[in-house]
Order: sequence, then C-alpha cells, then structure tokens
Amino acid sequence: MTMEKLDLPGGPLSGMVASAVEYMVDAGQRSVLFLDIMRQRGDQYREHVAQTAPHVLQYAAELIIDGRKLDEPVNYALVRIIPPKGVEIDLERRPFVVVDPRAGHGPGIGGFKADSEIGVAMKAGHPCYFIGFLPEPMPGQTIERIARAEALFIEKVISLHPKADGKPCVIGNCQAGWAVMILASLRPELFGPLIIAGAPLAYWAGVHGKYPMRYSGGLLGGSWLTALTSDLGAGKFDGAWLVQNFENQNPSNTLWTKQYNVYSKVDTEADRYLDFERWWGGHVNLNAEEIQFIVDELFIGNNLAAGKIEMSDGQKVDLRNIRSPIVVFCSKGDNVTPPQQALDWILDCYADVDEIRAYGQTIVYTVHESIGHLGIFVSGGVAKKQHAEFSSNIDLIDVLPPGLYEATFEAKGEETKSSDLVVGQWVMRCEARTLDDIRAMGGNSPEDERRFAAAKRVSEINLAAYRKFVQPWIKKMVTPQMAETMRNLHPLRLQYEVFSSRNPWMGVVRTAAEEIEEKRKPVAKDNPFLAFQEQMSKQIVHVLDSWRDAQEALSETIFLNVYGSPALQAAVGLDPKSEPSRRREMSAEHRAMLERRIAELKSRMGEGGLREAAIRSLLYIGSARGMIDERSIEALRRVRRDYGGARLTLPEFKMLVREQFFMLLLDRDGALAAIPGMLPEDVAQRLAAFAMMREVLSASSEITGESASRLQRIAALFGVEAGEGPSNIAPFDPKAKAS
Repeated sequence: MTMEKLDLPGGPLSGMVASAVEYMVDAGQRSVLFLDIMRQRGDQYREHVAQTAPHVLQYAAELIIDGRKLDEPVNYALVRIIPPKGVEIDLERRPFVVVDPRAGHGPGIGGFKADSEIGVAMKAGHPCYFIGFLPEPMPGQTIERIARAEALFIEKVISLHPKADGKPCVIGNCQAGWAVMILASLRPELFGPLIIAGAPLAYWAGVHGKYPMRYSGGLLGGSWLTALTSDLGAGKFDGAWLVQNFENQNPSNTLWTKQYNVYSKVDTEADRYLDFERWWGGHVNLNAEEIQFIVDELFIGNNLAAGKIEMSDGQKVDLRNIRSPIVVFCSKGDNVTPPQQALDWILDCYADVDEIRAYGQTIVYTVHESIGHLGIFVSGGVAKKQHAEFSSNIDLIDVLPPGLYEATFEAKGEETKSSDLVVGQWVMRCEARTLDDIRAMGGNSPEDERRFAAAKRVSEINLAAYRKFVQPWIKKMVTPQMAETMRNLHPLRLQYEVFSSRNPWMGVVRTAAEEIEEKRKPVAKDNPFLAFQEQMSKQIVHVLDSWRDAQEALSETIFLNVYGSPALQAAVGLDPKSEPSRRREMSAEHRAMLERRIAELKSRMGEGGLREAAIRSLLYIGSARGMIDERSIEALRRVRRDYGGARLTLPEFKMLVREQFFMLLLDRDGALAAIPGMLPEDVAQRLAAFAMMREVLSASSEITGESASRLQRIAALFGVEAGEGPSNIAPFDPKAKAS
C-alpha cells in the first residue's frame, strides 16, 4: 500500500484526520466554555452567600413569622408561598407545610422546581407554607428550641385556616424528617398527615456490604471529633463538613461525573447545573450544641426510635405518641438514608401490626427502586408521581384505618377501570403489610446491635476524655477571627472562590467564551473520538467506583472486627453473649387506657344508624382485598357530596371510620350481628345504602371471591338481595336512624 493511496481525498486516513481536527476544535471550545461555567458558578456562589436570607425557592413568599424575634430566638422563619399565576388555591383545603433539611445546605430544596413538593401541593389546590432558615444560628439556639419555634409556626398556620378540612400536612425532608417526627411526638394535636422523605430514623440499621455511612461514627472513635470541629469553629459547626460527608459517599460523581456531564453537554447543561450548584454550595452553620445533639442522640446514640431522648422539661420523645398518619418515602438507591434506616424504627417501636393499631397509628411507606438521596425530594419524576399522588390523595391517607401499608402506583391508561375517579396520572393503592415485609428488606443481627452499642460506649468515653483534657485548651486558643478564616479556607468553599471572577485569569476565560459562542462548532455525534471520550469517561467512573467499593468493604471489615471484639465489648460494659433488643414494651398507662377504650367500644357496638352500619359493612367487605384504592375513596367522597345533607367534617368522618374499624377488629361477629338493629325500617333507605356500598366497592375492581361472599352476608343483614339496586327510590340518607 502506497502513501499516495492513503492520502487520497476521501480515504480512511483523511477521514480520520478530519474527525480528529473536528474533535480537537470542539474539545477546545468545550474546555473554555466549561471553565466559563465554573466562573459563573463561582460568581453565583459569592452573590448567594452575600444575601441575608439566601434560598433556592422558585416561588414568591410572604414572611409570616421571623423566628429571630421570638422570646427564644432561632434562625428559622415561616413564610407563605404565593401561588403563581394560573394556580387556584382552595383556602378550605388543608394547608401543606414543607420543612427543609438543615444538613449543611441552605433552604429551598422542597420548592426548587415547579414539579416540587410545594409545586404539586399547590396544583392540588392546597395552601402552602415553608419553614426555612438563615445561614447563621442564633446564640443559645438548640434543637429543642427550634422544635418549640416550629410548634408556634404550625399553630399560626392552623389559625390562618380555621375552616380547613384538616390539620396541616407537614413534609419533612432528610434531616427535617426526624425533627418533624420529634415535634409530632411532643405535640401530636398540631399535625395532619406527616410525609417524611429520605429521613434517617433508625441510624444503626442497614445490611452488610451496603450503606457504610452508618459505620462512620465508630470508625472515627465517636463524637469527640464533632466537638473538636465545633471548638475550632469557636462554638459553631461548619455545615460544609456535612456536605463533604455526602460527597465522599460517591467519589465518582463528586470527582468526575458531575463535572464531566457539564463538559460533555456544555451547550445545554449550564442552567440546570448552575441551579443545583446554587443550593449545593450554600453552606450554613450550626451551633455546637445542635450538632452535638444530632450526633450523640441520633447518629451514634440511635436514641430516637428507642425513646431515650428527653427534653429539658423531662418529657420523653416517643414516636408511638404520634396520632397522625405517617408517610415514609425511601429508596434502595439512597446510600445516605437506605430503606432500613427509614423504616426500621417501626420494628423498634412495635411488636406487630396489632400493636401499631393499639396505638391508633397509620403508617404508609413506599420504596423506590433506584432514585438517589436527593432525588427523593428533588427529582421531577418522583415529584410528578409519588408527591403528586400523595398531595392529591392526602385525605385518603388521613382516613385509612390504623395499620401498616405500602403505597403502590399504577399508571392510568385507557384500560383503567373507573378512570374518571382517578385524580392524577397514577392510580394509588395502599396495600396492607406486616412487620415481616420490613424485616425482609434486611437488617441487623444481634451481633451487629452489640457492635453499634459498643461504638456508642466508646464514643461516650472518648468524648468525656476530650472534654476533660483537650477542650479547655482548644477553646482558649481559638478566636472568632481564626474560626472564620478556617471556614473560608474549607476546600468546598475554595473550589467556588478560585474559579470566580476574583481570579484575574477568569476574565480571560470569559472573553474567550464570548468569542467561542459566536463561532461554536459542535462535533458530530458519530465522531469516533467522541465515542472514545465517552469510553474513557466510563473507565474513570469504573475505577473510582471500584476504589469506593474497596474502601467501603475495608471500612465495614474494620468496624465489624473492632467493635465485634468480645474483649472490647466487655471492657465498655457490654455482655458479649447478650441478645440486645431495642423494642420497647407498652407502658402500663397506655395498656390501661387501651383496656378502657376497648370496653367503651364494645359497649357501643349497637349504637348508631344507617351511616355507621354502612361504614362498618364497607370496612368488613373491603378488608378482604387487603388494600384500599383511591378510586373507592373518591367514589365514597362523591356519594357524600351528591347526597348532600349534614355532611361530616373530615375529622368526624375519620373518627367514624376508626371506631367502626376497631369494633370489627375487637369482635367481628358481634359487630356484624349488631347491624340489623342499626338499620331503618324503610326498605328503600336500606336498598339505597346497599347500592352505595356496591358502587364504592366496584369502583376499583369487580367484586369477586371473598369480597363477594362478604357482600352476600351484608345483603342478608340489610334484608336485601345482593344484586338489587335502587330504582325510583329515595337516595341514601346518611342521617337515617333505626326505628
């Protein structure tokens, strides 16, 4: 083969050279444009942190309460979200209150997009409020003080909506989730349904080979390092350290993928990237007392689910005191708050589903297959699906009978039965579950529990030693000016500063980027060098992921072996052969109250009229399916609306459903036998009520199997035929009483 042949126009070599030149021009332009995006990121960061109240909310807001002006000041505030043009709000619908996480970042992530928690709640017609915070904590601010302030905020929201059909639905994201749960256990009367998204509640929980963040406290020797960091900050803990902990969980994304995605799609990704970085780089501070409480009581101590957290007035935090429905969002792809940490508090609090019911508790959970931690409350896909459906069907959740449920979603299509009864684009069902369904996700063995208990003891010992021998010296040496200098030199802050316009070289980049935008020549998608670039990127990700996996495996091995040592466990006062259990027994006071309530319900088994009989019958028949479908609830809602009359309020209807449910649970045969005595003599009224029940039950699926058998039994009790329907008879009168 001759050189002349190789150099022929259109030959393989000339084509390769042309591709190489095209790629090099594009790569050079992309590099300059990428650097200019980094410059914009740095300038945006400086503008953001210079604001008095930086946030990333995409909605206008009106200040309702400034927490800095309370008797016990905090750096939190309550604002009302002003609906955008075209969004209609019904002031008689229950308000939604979104509480954002204070985990190192600034506020606003719950209203980051139109398809956000706030956005979907407003689209469903709910008034919305937001609880956010400022970058600097107030002097003397503690977690308990914040809880009292948030109670005042929610009381204010309730007072602003005296005609609302229910107490506020409160959404707690990530770290705000446990804060909301603590407050709801202390002040249960303030809350409607709670939506807890990506919130760690059982901090020791997990499975081997995954989610290594739970080992961090033990590997660092406990919370003495937290105290040291706060002392070096002159009494403040820099939230940038928390953000860095998150970033360390996924080095391939932190060190490569996030930046490479912008570089490879530099013409389209800038806005999305800069929007996210505005929040991600908005670091905030916490008081030393706040972060020490979080680490000692929650992360290492795991005292929340165990009921061992005590307030200054002696009141204990007991999650079993919560009376509102609890909705838990979690994901198998979340390496910060895995499903076990989001759900295993249920195993710590309750022996079985009957005990959940004994506390009058309703718990609904949903597990996403792959979404990451931030995606749970940021992702448009999740917001359009789970958050939208929960917002639209929050009343369904509020009237669910006590128990444990998993929410499942099915896309609405042309074949969907009774699609006119589906509010959104997905059909939501709440399917009955048991504690074994949660255990099946995996969890700790007794040996693991002893390991974490040993790590807790070691942390307490090390912290006490630090406070006695080291802390006094550190506090004497560190001044507020030194602390501020160290915060400014944190690597996460420096990465924004060095690429900002304060760097004189970035002015050259800006000028070059402006020229390139006028002469931009993107590479062809089929360019072989572009394919090689993508392959190299995948290899880099693979190497970084392999390094992370090896590091995590080593960390787990060290933790399991060190804290699994019988000698260490014995040295810190643990019995190496014990079978630890964190589950608490029901208190004598609650058991006595429960017995009184049971006796009361049994004595009232035959009380009520047609309305009570119809609800009791619906619960009896519907329980055979093991799930509740939104279409059935919507059908029941329309029946109540269309028949008019003196309608029950939502709280009254909820109480009615719960009482009838518990009567069936306590003595099903007795509760059913009492139905004929509750019915009116008017056959037309009984027929109308029976037709209503059949309509509600058939809204989601055909009545077959055990449900059909139970329908036949109810028909006999009502004195009608199962196939009968209303024909020229009076409509169902829910106020009708037995003669």
